[in-house]
Amino acid sequence: MTAAPLMPKATAVWLVENTALSFDQVAEFCKLHPLEVKAIADGDAAQGIKGLDPIQTGQLSREEIEKAVADPGHRLKLLDPKVRLPEAKKKKGPRYTPVSRRQDRPNAILWLVRNHPELKDSQIMRLVGTTKSTIQAIRERTHWNASNLQPMDPVTLGLCSQIDLDLEVHRAAKEKPVAAEAQGATLLPASETTLHREPEPVEKKPADELNVDAVFAKLKQIGGKSE
Repeated sequence: MTAAPLMPKATAVWLVENTALSFDQVAEFCKLHPLEVKAIADGDAAQGIKGLDPIQTGQLSREEIEKAVADPGHRLKLLDPKVRLPEAKKKKGPRYTPVSRRQDRPNAILWLVRNHPELKDSQIMRLVGTTKSTIQAIRERTHWNASNLQPMDPVTLGLCSQIDLDLEVHRAAKEKPVAAEAQGATLLPASETTLHREPEPVEKKPADELNVDAVFAKLKQIGGKSE
């Protein structure tokens, strides 16, 4: 995969405004979607973004642009940078949450705790960008706003993506599989339910023998006469 130019949207704005390149050519060079480039051309996207000339920044040559304009099938190639910048290392830590979304984090944590109890605190911290103390307070219902919290899907709130949530749930399921008893009763296989079984023999009890002496003794008690 080729590298993207610096400030891709600003570069796309300049190419749309100053060249006759196709949307596909601009999209591939700037690593954008063709519909996004079309929205830039229509004025529906990138409003207020000032175009960045890739020729002045040394990312593209004028000859390369003219060649691509003449041949719609030609793909622009990014020039080799004169100065190699070190790659930025990704910092490990909780996900950054915009200020406008931070008030929704407790509701998202409550949703995750209720619907995915298999998730660890560290996984919830990665998903919604919170602290372990906040998660513990919501679990124990000691959060200062516990009475007003409503469980809400963090994907719907925009705190994480569905792919990230599915990945964490899949990891938790591997580390802590659900017990068979917790999964509930399951149906027996058809081979067992359709198996022909012989009826169990019923044990027949012999009939009680008639006790003549007991019968005459009973008749004497009720005033009868015996021969």
